[in-house]
Order: sequence, then structure tokens, then C-alpha cells
Amino acid sequence: MNNQPTLLIEDLAFAYPDGNQALYGVNLSINKGERVALLGPNGAGKTTLVMHLNGIHPTAHGRVTIAGQVVDTSDKAAIKNIRSKVGIVFQDPDDQLFMPTVGEDVAFGPYNMGARGTELEQIVDDALNLVGMAEFKERPPHHLSFGQRRRVAVATVLAMKPEILVLDEPSSNLDPASRRELADILRSLDITIVMVTHDLPYAFELCERSVILSGGIIVADGKTSKILKDESLLKTHRLELPVGFSL
Repeated sequence: MNNQPTLLIEDLAFAYPDGNQALYGVNLSINKGERVALLGPNGAGKTTLVMHLNGIHPTAHGRVTIAGQVVDTSDKAAIKNIRSKVGIVFQDPDDQLFMPTVGEDVAFGPYNMGARGTELEQIVDDALNLVGMAEFKERPPHHLSFGQRRRVAVATVLAMKPEILVLDEPSSNLDPASRRELADILRSLDITIVMVTHDLPYAFELCERSVILSGGIIVADGKTSKILKDESLLKTHRLELPVGFSL
């Protein structure tokens, strides 16, 4: 059982209530400690797929398993457990930061899972240290730069000690220094990472493996360097490397 994947998606299909079919039978296996980039054009189904990992979207067809536990939205206790195992960092950090101070934002999840007192303080301090934001613990989040807020958003998820860290467009709207700082942080984490991104150089830098989702199915899965060298594959699925970028 120790060899089971951290994330296993089997024949996952999903249609929205308006009839729009977003996923057509996705199969994906990710092992513990892997960093995998999820690439694809707009409308490919990337966000829909990610929303199945912790039960935001119920699994209508197929199966999603996290660390051996099936994601079953009909079981409230099981979903609470799954949501502690899969942490999603959204593209806009302001969607995740809503408390008066950075420390309170990071404490919110663990507090709701029962942590109190010195245990809670230690969890908050550890998470902020991981993202280099310990000195901002008492600051209001809205006084921070965008890059700093994104790092705090990552800390709010790390405080839950998840099995899988999911990042939605983590490099978007970051200046070059903030982009580099976040990359260094993500590289330092001993955790499974799924990174949804259009930023192909960031995928190359951080993820040895990449998966292309296009039209609701996986059309490529392999070494990031190999995928990014396939110009026809990228062009077919509306992905482009920046001008001048060389592998």
C-alpha cells in the first residue's frame, strides 16, 4: 500500500448544469513528492479538474482518490478530511485572506480543525517561516504587496499540512523578484505539488513532469523538457514559449 499514488484520477468526466462538457474521461496518477505542471489553453478543463481534488465539484463520473481515500462529497466527514489533505492556492490571494492580521489568516484553518494555544501558535509560525513571512505575522494582509500576499496565501494552505499543494497560476501578476522568491520557496517544500500555469518557463523551472489538458482530455504527459521542445504539440494546444527562451 505504500506504493499507492498520492493522487489517482480514474476516468473522470464532468459536465456543468448548462450541458457544457468540461472533462471527457481523465486518467492521471501522481506519486508522493512529485511536482507536476498542469498545462493547457483557456477552457481546457484545468480549473474544473482541480476543483474535483477536494470535492468542490462532486465526482459525477469516475473516481478521484487522495492518499488512498476516495473523494466522496456525500460523506461530510470524509470531505473535511480530504480538504485538509488537498490545499488549493487560488490565483488571487485576496480570495483567501480575510482576517485582520496575517497570523490570524494562517491560524484560521488549523483552528477550525481543533488546534489551540501553543500548538496553534507553533503551526502558524512554522507555516510563515516556510514562506519567509514570519516578520509580518501581526500585519494586516491588505498592507502587503501582491507577492507577499500570495506567499501568505500559500502559508494558509501549508498550515493545514496537506498531502498535495495545488497552485493556480502561481506566477501571475508577480514582478521578477517576487516570482523568483516564490520559486525558491516552492522548490524548498517537501510536498507533492500540482501547478496549473500558462507560464511555461515556470513549469520548466519547477516541475520535472508536465501534463497537457486540452478539450477535456489529457493529450500529453511526460518530462517537461521533452514536452516544451515539441513545437507542434505546443502550437496545436495554444501554448507558447516566450520569444528568446531556450531550453
